Parts: sequence; C-alpha cells; structure tokens
Amino acid sequence: MRDPFQHTLTKDGRVLIHRGGRRVMELGGARAADLRARLDLCADEDARQQVLARVTGNYRRGNERRGRRA
Repeated sequence: MRDPFQHTLTKDGRVLIHRGGRRVMELGGARAADLRARLDLCADEDARQQVLARVTGNYRRGNERRGRRA
C-alpha cells in the first residue's frame, strides 16, 4: 500500500485515524469502541488497513474510471 492509514488509541477511549501525516477522522464513544474491537479481530495489517479505509469512507468501490491517455 502506498499511503497507509495509521491509528492512535487515546487514554480517554478515542481513536484518531491519520493518513499521509494528517488526521482524517476522530472517533469517540460507541463508534470508537466498535472500531477498537474490529481492529483487535484483524489477522494482519492488510485487514486493519481495509477496516480503517471503510470507516473513513476512503476505499475503492470498483466503479472508478481511469483517466484517458493523451
């Protein structure tokens, strides 16, 4: 993966999600607890990246068009 997501778990239960050195999302409460549980169940880093991409809404859906070549 070229630009992977990073996540930080805070003491107060929030989850901070970063991509490319910038914070893209901050979750708290029940959503953060759910994400923590889902991340704990992931078998490897690729699975964690997929979960983080889906939470942020930043993942390919298969319907993107490629640009034309000149």
